[in-house]
Amino acid sequence: MLSFLYCYCISIMDFWSPDIEAMPLDELKELQLRRLQKTVRRAYDTNEAYHRLFKEAGVAPGDIRSLDDLARLPFLTKDDLRHYYPFGLLCVETDDCVELHASSGTTGTPVVGPYTRGDVEVWTEVMARALWANGMRQSDVLQNAYGYGLFTGAHGFEKGAQRIGALVVPIGSGNTRRQITLMKDFGTTALSCTPSYSLYMAEVAREMGFDPREDFRLRLGLFGAEAWSDEMRAKIEEEWGIVAHEHYGLTEIIGPGVVTECSHKRLHVNADHFVTEIIDPQTGEQLPPGEEGELVFTTVTKEAFPAIRFRTGDIARYSEEPCACGRTLPVQSRIKGRSDDMMKIKGVIVFPSQIEAAIMAVEGTSGNYQLVKRKQREMNSLSIKIEPTEERHAQGHLDDLAQKIEEEVYAVLNLHIPVEVVPPNTIPRSLGKAKRVVEE
Repeated sequence: MLSFLYCYCISIMDFWSPDIEAMPLDELKELQLRRLQKTVRRAYDTNEAYHRLFKEAGVAPGDIRSLDDLARLPFLTKDDLRHYYPFGLLCVETDDCVELHASSGTTGTPVVGPYTRGDVEVWTEVMARALWANGMRQSDVLQNAYGYGLFTGAHGFEKGAQRIGALVVPIGSGNTRRQITLMKDFGTTALSCTPSYSLYMAEVAREMGFDPREDFRLRLGLFGAEAWSDEMRAKIEEEWGIVAHEHYGLTEIIGPGVVTECSHKRLHVNADHFVTEIIDPQTGEQLPPGEEGELVFTTVTKEAFPAIRFRTGDIARYSEEPCACGRTLPVQSRIKGRSDDMMKIKGVIVFPSQIEAAIMAVEGTSGNYQLVKRKQREMNSLSIKIEPTEERHAQGHLDDLAQKIEEEVYAVLNLHIPVEVVPPNTIPRSLGKAKRVVEE
C-alpha cells in the first residue's frame, strides 16, 4: 500500500495540473464541448464579423451539439486577421483588455493579439504547466533570451517561470558576450531562446574561452519560434550538455503554451484550452487522428479574441493515444514544416526541416546553413551553403564533406542538391529566427 501511494505521489508531482493533465479523454472532450459552445455563442453575439461569417456559413451557435460540428464553422486565416486589423475580431470592450501583443508584420499587416486579465491568467497557467513538464522548478534560474517587445515569446516564458517561482533574468536577445558572462555569473540553469541562437551562444562561449558543457550550470534548454529537426536538438544537447525541450505556440492562439513537451519529449496539446483539428491543406476536409495535415486550432477559453478554426499553415500529426508520462492530453507531432515553406524541386516536395535533418546527420557540420532557392524558367532549383565546425574546417578536404552531405540529402529526398561548404562565420547569424531559405 505504501509503495502504491509513493508511486502515485511521484506521478502527481510530475504534473502542474494533475486534474487536467491526467483527465480521462471522454471527460476532457465533454469539457471541450461545453467551452466550445460558450465561445461560439459569445463570438456570435458580441462580434459583428464573427456573426456575419457564421451566417454566411449557414451555422448558428445552437447547431454546435458535438465536437464533430466544429467542421460546420468557417475557417479563420491570417489574411482574415489582417483584414480585421487591429480590433475587428475583439469580443470584449478595449477597456477590458490589459495587454497586447503582435506579430512582426514583416510579411504584411501584423497580427494583433489582445488579452483580458483572464486571458493573461490562462497564458500564465499553460506556460507554468509547460515549463513544469520540462523539469523547471522554483530553484531554477531562467535566462530569457527571446526578444522582448510585441513578440509573445519572451513574455510567455517569463510569466510561466515566475508562476513556478523560478528566478527570471529578462535579458532579451542580442549582446551575446554579455549573455555568456551573466550566464556564468548568475548560475543560469535554464535558457529560453530560438534553437539557432543557442548554437551561436555556444560558439561565442568558446571564443571567450569557456567550455559550454563544463563551465556553466545550464541543464534545461527551452526552444521554439522556428522549426528545428531532431538532429539539431541532438547537436544542441551535445554542445551544452543539457536536455532541450520544444515549445510551440502562435500569436494568433495565445503565444507559447499551446503544447507541453513531457519528459518523453512528446508534445501534449493543452486541450482544455485549445481544440485541435488536422485538415487536408488543399481541400480543408478534416482528417482522422494519425494522418498528416495542416494544424487547425480553436481557442475555447480566450475572452478578448477567441480564434475559431484558425489555420496555422503548420504540417503535423495529431494523436489521442496515451503517453508513458501519464498525461492523457492529446499528442501533436513535431512540426514537419509550414505549408508555405514547402518547395517543389524537380517535381519533389521538399521541406527545409528534411534537409536540416540530413545535414546534421553528417559529422563535422555545424548548425549554420542556408538553402539558396533560384527560379529558372518554370523550374525551381535549390543549393545548400553549410559551415563546417572549426575542427572539421582545419582538417581540409572540404569537397569530401560536401559529397557526404549531398549523399545524405539524396538518401532522404532521392534528389541531388549541390552543396557548397563555406568557411566558419560566413553565414550571417540571427539573434531571433534564423533565415534558412534565401531566394536569388
